[in-house]
Amino acid sequence: MFNEIVFTGLPINRDEVEEALEAAFGSDSETTGAGNGRGRCHLDLEIGAGLAPGPAAERLRAVLTGLGIESCATVNVSD
Repeated sequence: MFNEIVFTGLPINRDEVEEALEAAFGSDSETTGAGNGRGRCHLDLEIGAGLAPGPAAERLRAVLTGLGIESCATVNVSD
């Protein structure tokens, strides 16, 4: 499952977000891209088929909430 996470006004370094996601998902995910520009940045996170969409979304939301950045994140999900 592919997740594009777009941040507007991210108050922390994008690398911190990537590290937190790697810690939360371990080998169940891989960051496949990242970028920034025009006041926004994004991370592309590929979540393995071994995780059901519901629990994966909850884990992702927990990471964003734990970092205090859920309000500046938009998650676009596709297969």
